[in-house]
Amino acid sequence: EVQLQASGGGLVQTGESLKLSCVASGLNIDDYAIGWLRQAPGKEREGVSCISGDGSSYYSDSARGRFTVTSDRAKNTVYLQMNTLRPEDTAVYYCAASLRAVCFPGLTYSSRGQGTQVTVSS
Repeated sequence: EVQLQASGGGLVQTGESLKLSCVASGLNIDDYAIGWLRQAPGKEREGVSCISGDGSSYYSDSARGRFTVTSDRAKNTVYLQMNTLRPEDTAVYYCAASLRAVCFPGLTYSSRGQGTQVTVSS
């Protein structure tokens, strides 16, 4: 059974940083694309970042330059370092997995874990 557990969210002020973790079980992250999605109240879910099985990465326009996605294969864990946070980054963040193993805009995911709340105060 595939399980993805996101953690690391919290309440921060504008300009501060957070690092999210996604621990995967039931799959090998080398064989998947692991994405970070977020959903704010009243808004559609959007892709934020993704890391492919070969280590290449993708970022949305809002995340590029501020967020960094990395992976630790030994821990089967993917991280999202978020810097210079803004109030508009407030959302529930989810990690998700795709067997496509290659990141691209609009990638759909077959498995998604429970999210972690990120709140950025102004």
